[in-house]
Amino acid sequence: MTRPASHSNLPELKVAVCEPGRLPRRGWVNCEIDQSIRFSTESIESYAFSRWEPVVFDAMVVAASVEFADLSCRRSTFQWCRCLSLRVPVDDPARWEAPAVKDRLLEALEFVTGDHWSICFLKREGEVENSVGDRLGLFPPSKAVIAFSEGMDSLAVAGLARAEQGNDVVRVRVGGPREATNGNGTPFTSVPYRVKPTRRREPTVRSRGFKFAMIAGLAAYLTRANRVIMPESGQGALGAPLVTVGHAYPDYRSHPKFTRCMERFLEALLGQPIRYDFPRLWFTKAETLKRYVAKCGDGGWRSTRSCWRDARWTSVAGSWRHCGICAACMLRRVSVHAAGLAESPETYVCIDMSSATLEAAVDPRFDKLSRAFREYAIAGVRHMDDLADMAGHGARGIVRRNARALARVLRRPRDTEGRLIGLLERHAIEWKRYLCALAPGSFVHDWVRSDRCS
Repeated sequence: MTRPASHSNLPELKVAVCEPGRLPRRGWVNCEIDQSIRFSTESIESYAFSRWEPVVFDAMVVAASVEFADLSCRRSTFQWCRCLSLRVPVDDPARWEAPAVKDRLLEALEFVTGDHWSICFLKREGEVENSVGDRLGLFPPSKAVIAFSEGMDSLAVAGLARAEQGNDVVRVRVGGPREATNGNGTPFTSVPYRVKPTRRREPTVRSRGFKFAMIAGLAAYLTRANRVIMPESGQGALGAPLVTVGHAYPDYRSHPKFTRCMERFLEALLGQPIRYDFPRLWFTKAETLKRYVAKCGDGGWRSTRSCWRDARWTSVAGSWRHCGICAACMLRRVSVHAAGLAESPETYVCIDMSSATLEAAVDPRFDKLSRAFREYAIAGVRHMDDLADMAGHGARGIVRRNARALARVLRRPRDTEGRLIGLLERHAIEWKRYLCALAPGSFVHDWVRSDRCS
């Protein structure tokens, strides 16, 4: 996006990333390494490949700094964009300030977050402790890495990839709890740092897509792979930009247009082509789950996590659950139903979707049924319904524009519009079948098109 002509009324934040023990910069928010950004020695050791270079550590600092700034600046109620400035110490400032690198970095950040960014790189004064020196060269090269979180798509696509390609595919943990290594030298056990913002958190966190793409790209570089497998199915990757909400900027965190920006940036920075591949882009989440179960068995998928809300908001009697009603949970419910599978109602806070009201649908022990919860519920149901509307002829213009933009970034753009329409039509069928399986008096029916089940 372009810099706003006047941004005096936009939220603004200036963040100076400081090395341990360095004085903060006056007028800037201080983000100290080892305090606001904390690296895990154990986790970073899992990145100990023979190609470990200072630029790898610097790229992690950049990703962490971006996350800190994104979390620390609240968006305005009435407009999306913010102006965010960073000063980041790196080993080789000239490398990062080169237009081929910096311009592409800013392009990726501004595209995925919808904000204006400015970044200044300065020389790092201290030395990075070489905590990985004794383990260099431990892990062999690979053909591809897969960005792996606790989600259902991650589990399914990782299982399919390993079943088809074996150990040539390496999992990179980009979300959820750290994997247990059991002392077996497993690579990429978790994101090797944590960020602790000093201000009230901004909940949208669009920079998470940048963080995950950066970590996966660095893993590909370290293992000499040229391919990062993105596990998102079509509804997750393509649905959010098609159906936007209010003044919110389209969500491109898992979209090929964003990963194309990352490809250009990482090739300029690292000198190695890295391709982000979406093998399940033209499949629904249900189709991906069904194939995984047929290929790899029925185990594991029920323990995956789909809800983005954490335990503070969706716990019942001290146990964390999916809320069951946000957009991510609704997609999970529809996908499980469409795949012909089932899971316990107690997986969710909303245990009975056939109830006449939302209040009757939730577990009676749930004590956080607030106005915000209800608004998220309505938005989640409406997202699924609005995405189904995209399959109709009235939305062909929007779909065509999105398909043309998508075709420009895909390696095989043939019949992109037809494939996108087909994906949306299958989503609409799955959504209708789920709705029709609910009791006629379900509260969900009150929130969707009245003719959906006719």
